Amino acid sequence: MRTLHRQRGGITVMVIVSLTTLLAIVGLVFSVGMSYMVKAKLNAATDAAGLAAARAISNGTTQTDQAANARAAAQRFFAANFPSGYMMSTATLNDVGVSFSASEVTITVSASATMPVALFGGFSSGSLAPGVLTETKRKDLDMVVVMDTSGSLSGSAVNVRSSAVTFLKQFNSDRDRVGLVHFAFGSIVDDAIRPTARGFDRTSMTNHINAFSFSGSTASPEGMYTARAQINSVPTANNNRSNLRVIVFFSDGAPNSFGSYLTFNTASDCKTAGVIYTDDDGSGTPAGLYKLDQQYDDIGGTCTPSNLPNKVSALPAYYNAHNASWDNRNDVGEYPVITSSPRVVTSALTYANVNRASRNLVEAMASKSRDEGIYVFTLGLGSALKVGTGVDNEKGEDVLKCMANSIDAPSRCYNSAKPIGVYCYAATQNDLTPCFSKLASAILRISK
Repeated sequence: MRTLHRQRGGITVMVIVSLTTLLAIVGLVFSVGMSYMVKAKLNAATDAAGLAAARAISNGTTQTDQAANARAAAQRFFAANFPSGYMMSTATLNDVGVSFSASEVTITVSASATMPVALFGGFSSGSLAPGVLTETKRKDLDMVVVMDTSGSLSGSAVNVRSSAVTFLKQFNSDRDRVGLVHFAFGSIVDDAIRPTARGFDRTSMTNHINAFSFSGSTASPEGMYTARAQINSVPTANNNRSNLRVIVFFSDGAPNSFGSYLTFNTASDCKTAGVIYTDDDGSGTPAGLYKLDQQYDDIGGTCTPSNLPNKVSALPAYYNAHNASWDNRNDVGEYPVITSSPRVVTSALTYANVNRASRNLVEAMASKSRDEGIYVFTLGLGSALKVGTGVDNEKGEDVLKCMANSIDAPSRCYNSAKPIGVYCYAATQNDLTPCFSKLASAILRISK
C-alpha cells in the first residue's frame, strides 16, 4: 500500500510540474506572438514616419532646416501610428538619420519596444525587445504637372486651384525640378521645367494656378505632348536628369480633340496647324481649327470654316501638329492617327475618327513616356468619368487608367513590364486634395 501511495504521490508531483511547465510554455508562446504583433506595428509606424520625413524635406531653405523638419515630422507620425501602451509595450523612437547626397536624401528611422514576458506558470524571465529599422530614399525629382482647364471644370474652379497649390507644397522647391502646363483646346507652358538648375519657383506656379480660367474643349493629347516635351527638355549630359521622372495629369473628362496639320482640298485655305474637336455626345461633325498654344482661341478665316469636313480631304497618317512632315513618319511611327487598334481610325474627317484618334493619341503619348522610364500619374474628377461618352460609349476614366498604366487599367493597355503609375478618382471636389496627396505619397514611395 505504501508503495502505491508513493507512486500516486510521484505521479501527482509529475503532473503538477508538467502542467506548470506547459503553462509557462503557453505563456511564452503567447508573449512571442504579441512580440510579433508589436514588431508589425513598429514597422508600420516607422514606415509612416519615414514617408512623413521624406515629405517634410520639402520644407526649409537650408539642409539644417530641412533635416529638422524631417525629424519633427517623423516623431509626430511615429507617435500617431504607435499608440502608447500598445500590447503592454513601451516604444522608443531612436534618432532619425537624415543624409543628403547629390541626387537623393536618405532617411533612416529605427525604433524598439520593450514588453513583459507573460508566463502563465507565474514565472518571469525578463522582457522582450522587438526592434525595426526603416530606410526611405527621397529621390530628386523631375516632374511636370498637367492641368485640364476646359469649360466643364468651371464649377470646380476654386477647389481645383487650391488642391493643385497644396499638391505643389509637398515638393522641395530647392531640389525638385517641376514644370506646369495647362490645356483646353491648346496647351500652355505656365512654368517651364528648368533644364539644368534644380528647383522650381513655387510663387510663380501658385500665381499661375490661381489665375487659371476654365473654358474650351478637352484636347488631352496637346497637354500630354507638351508635358513629355517639357520633361525631356532636361538634358541627359552629365547625368543632369533626375533618376525619378514623373508626369502628373489631371482631367475631368475623356479626350475629344487633338492638334493637326490638315490636308485642305484647296491648299491655300489653311497652312496652319490647329486643334480639331468633337462634342462628347457621340454624334455630329468635327469643328475647328483652334490655336495650339492658346486655351480657347480659333485661328479664324478659312482655317476655321463653317463646315470643316467639306473643306478637308484627309486626316494625317501620323500626329503632326508640331511638324507638318510628321504626316509621313512611317519610318518612326511615333504617334499614328490612322490605326487599326486599339480603336479603328480611317483617314476621313468624321466625328468617329477624330473622337477615337483623340483617345488613341493620348494613350500612345503616355505609353511612349513610359518607354523612356517616365512614370505617369493621373487624377480624374467627377461622375462624368464613370459614364460612357463619345462614339464608342467609353468611360473617360479608362483612358486615364491606361495613361497611368495603373494596376486596375483595362487589360488591353496594362503592361507590368513598364513603369506602373497610380490613377486616383475624386468623386467630388472635396476629394481633390486627398487624391493629390495620394499621388504625392505614391511618387515619394518610388524607389529604384
